[in-house]
Amino acid sequence: MKALTEFEKLSWFDGETIKPYVFVREENRIKGPGTSFDVPWFEANPVYKNPLLTSNVDFANQILNMEAKAFSASQMEMPRWVFYDCAIMPGFVAGFAIKADKASPELRAMTQAKTEAEWIPLSLFIIIPTMGEGEWVAHNLCSSNSLVPKGQGLYGLGFLTKAFGLWYANIETCCGMTQWKSPAVKLHTHYGDFEVLTAYTPVHSYAKTLTYRVRTNSAEWGRFFTKEPSPAFSERYQLAGFQVDPTDESSLKAFQAKIEQKQGPFYLDSNQIRNQDLDAPLDVFIPK
Repeated sequence: MKALTEFEKLSWFDGETIKPYVFVREENRIKGPGTSFDVPWFEANPVYKNPLLTSNVDFANQILNMEAKAFSASQMEMPRWVFYDCAIMPGFVAGFAIKADKASPELRAMTQAKTEAEWIPLSLFIIIPTMGEGEWVAHNLCSSNSLVPKGQGLYGLGFLTKAFGLWYANIETCCGMTQWKSPAVKLHTHYGDFEVLTAYTPVHSYAKTLTYRVRTNSAEWGRFFTKEPSPAFSERYQLAGFQVDPTDESSLKAFQAKIEQKQGPFYLDSNQIRNQDLDAPLDVFIPK
């Protein structure tokens, strides 16, 4: 965690008042957490809570209350049974939590924490293992930043939440789904080279969903804060000769056709995504 002190806006990450948590049943706890990536930001001693214990239902309720508010506008809030059946049982939830006596009234009201709560979640990242070797699926990511009054958010909270989950579980490959014009695209592309698996996904409730795969590369994570482009990207990839327009369904379908015709693999540049509007056309890249 000391390495993060170089980033002035991350002074909130003290490891005492605010700590990582892992909401996980005992059978799913990671053996040797945080051993695959050389990241000095985290320590493998999070707050552990077992979701199978009724004493931890309030913590689960707080997570779900935050998630519901975060996704209510898009009507994609997670049903409670999905949280248990599809997230808790096969995977786990990670995030950051603040000591209850240090939490703001707004945060308490937003999570509906009980008065006896010891920790209050600030963020959540649901990560689920797949049948692919070393591959996991990022099912859900959100934080309290968009839900508390302006000025009370914690810089980098969402990014560090996902980074902690990947680091903690030693995740080599992470797949996920997000919508093309979602601000989350600017975040998800910074964990490693960002491969597009689907550009148009009609099997999803929202067809303008992109499916991605990232080979985890923690050496790139600091660039999220420094905003420096990755020299390695230009060394490994070249322009594919076309762009994709996130606002144009025909452009997404044309990109999808190229994927299905196995003209790829195709990648997006995190630096370009970071520095332009979400509805601006994006260059598409292929390996050199």
